[in-house]
Amino acid sequence: MPTLLISGSNRGIGLELARQFSHDGWTVIGTARNPEAAAELQGFPNTSVLPLEATSAASIADLVKTLKGQPIDVLIANAGIAINLEAEPAEVTRADFLTVLRTNTIGPFALATALKPNILAGERKIALAMSSLMSSITANDWATQYTYRASKTALNASWRALAQEWRPEGITCGLIRPGMVATEMTQYRGIAVETSVAGLKSVVERMTLADAGRIIGYDGTDVPW
Repeated sequence: MPTLLISGSNRGIGLELARQFSHDGWTVIGTARNPEAAAELQGFPNTSVLPLEATSAASIADLVKTLKGQPIDVLIANAGIAINLEAEPAEVTRADFLTVLRTNTIGPFALATALKPNILAGERKIALAMSSLMSSITANDWATQYTYRASKTALNASWRALAQEWRPEGITCGLIRPGMVATEMTQYRGIAVETSVAGLKSVVERMTLADAGRIIGYDGTDVPW
């Protein structure tokens, strides 16, 4: 069965991704800041848990050393944060922007580029990051969520460029959108996490090189840029 690496898999969408893929027979490598505290993740079949702080270059380097020679069929760079979503423009600080960008934009890009040899060694060669409708400039008609929007729009741009760069090597770089999911990040508003992840799993399983550069929702539809 294929091997899947999920960053930020100790709760929320990442945890449910690990649950559904592992119970379907996939080999899952989950990451968490503190693996010892990820008891539920540790209990899934076919699953190993490794430490990763997604914003730390040293932590990513340690993960790369641990995974040397390990093929990865699918990478899902899932780790992300949202802070001060309702902040007025004057309340948004430089520190807020940098914190969110480090996690949501720089972290996924750094992880994917560091694990490129592992992805090339896999059969499916898929590198995915977690986008959002909030990333869309076209669909932005209600303002707010400044730092989160900026981080996901920047992620889209860098991932689309990566898709063009890596396509000739057979790597499919794509973005997936889970929708507004009832997790801690959304104060448990939105669709059930099981529903979102079941849709995302179907998208991942059907993905081919022809999908490189797309943003695909959990329902299979494209997200406007």
